[in-house]
Amino acid sequence: MAQEINSKNFDAIVLNSSLPVVVDVWADWCGPCKMIAPHFAAAGEELKGKVRFLKLDADKNQKLLRKYKVMGIPTLLYFKDGELVDRTTGVATKTAILKRANQLLDPADRPAGKSGFNWKFWELFK
Repeated sequence: MAQEINSKNFDAIVLNSSLPVVVDVWADWCGPCKMIAPHFAAAGEELKGKVRFLKLDADKNQKLLRKYKVMGIPTLLYFKDGELVDRTTGVATKTAILKRANQLLDPADRPAGKSGFNWKFWELFK
């Protein structure tokens, strides 16, 4: 399960992390947030030790939502080297989350064969 963060520990855990970070901004009453939760958890398990997956309760951390201009939930915020580099809003699959999270990794650390293409160009000419 992803670690819960809040306004008090956000800077220390997210902005000062040596690993890339994906933050799930969610709320208990949000249906789509409940839909994305298992996909977020599965992606976190797959990239454990390479990318940190954290959860931020939208209702309890309004100041951070304003700072990062979160207009809807669920929103995933992608951080690298303490900087927000990407975001998505709405339900996402494990595959979609992994695709964006893998982009946070240095090329040498990315999983082999995860370029996004499932075919080889030269096979078109066989």
